[in-house]
Amino acid sequence: MGRLLALSLLGIALALLGERLLTLRNRLKASREVESVDLPNCHLIKGIEAGAEDIDILPNGLAFFSVGLKCPGLHSFAPDKPGGILMMDLNEENPRALELRISRGFNLASFNPHGISTFIDSDDTVYLFVVNHPEFKNTVEIFKFEEEENSLLHLKTIKHELLPSVNDVIAVGPEHFYATNDHYFSDPFLKYLETYLNLRWTNVVYYSPNEVKVVVEGFDSANGINISPDKKYIYVADILAHEIHVLEKHPNMNLTQLKVLKLDTLVDNLSIDPSSGDVLVGCHPNGQKLFVYDPKNPPSSEVLRIQDILSEKPTVTTVYANNGSVLQGSSAASVYDKKLLIGTLYHRALYCEL
Repeated sequence: MGRLLALSLLGIALALLGERLLTLRNRLKASREVESVDLPNCHLIKGIEAGAEDIDILPNGLAFFSVGLKCPGLHSFAPDKPGGILMMDLNEENPRALELRISRGFNLASFNPHGISTFIDSDDTVYLFVVNHPEFKNTVEIFKFEEEENSLLHLKTIKHELLPSVNDVIAVGPEHFYATNDHYFSDPFLKYLETYLNLRWTNVVYYSPNEVKVVVEGFDSANGINISPDKKYIYVADILAHEIHVLEKHPNMNLTQLKVLKLDTLVDNLSIDPSSGDVLVGCHPNGQKLFVYDPKNPPSSEVLRIQDILSEKPTVTTVYANNGSVLQGSSAASVYDKKLLIGTLYHRALYCEL
């Protein structure tokens, strides 16, 4: 009787593990391939060799790149080189990516930047918010951008128990932001377990000097975040659920869900086209290729444009797609004055004239 019970329990456990594995493959879109959608006037950006995970462009055409991200278990083309922030002036005829100097006292050796966001104050001061993973921990760094010197002045490091696994931020004030946690836990093993079991415990947190709170939760893996041009709505990408959530922002900074847009790809960072309000999405068509890197079968890239996201039937078009022969693992796409920038998790970055 005891052996029969043990075998029954073992069978149930194996069936559960098999079901979770199959579900994970579906969440990763492990069998998906893409057909190329090429753009005619594109070239790889010199100086970005190991990823530009996120991109943010100021209204004046200055673009910031978060480069050199490293995560446990994730491939890197420059594992021993610290990360950095690069800038490109898109008003130039042949723009180049230049690394910004960071003020003394900031630990450059452990700089590991992830999601970024800019905020322009009423006095035109530009702040750059950077998710940082020094020694694989979690902080949000606030810098002041000093344009004349092409430098960043470090102002503040933010750590909080409600920010255990920060992925991206959207700044809404000089020390105020929403942040996504892509995992509930900070421990690497518990992160893997959480993902495997599909617990859907991840969230969005609002941070200010006076208040820190979870404002929405229940995501599979909350990832990219951005805000609508009128500042009334927050957009959140749930990468493993293949969804973009549209959330209404309230005066107390709480969020309520308005709608969910389901897509057929792993959605990463979100940006807003300033000329139209369209949402651009850096996507991973096949997550398994992204996380289990094979140079002979590299991860592909995909950029989507979403028009009229607040309508009942938004229009979704593929702006760019590549099988990895040119660009591997696209994570972000931003546009300015008919110029498109595409960043990747750990590969190159692309500049295109539309």
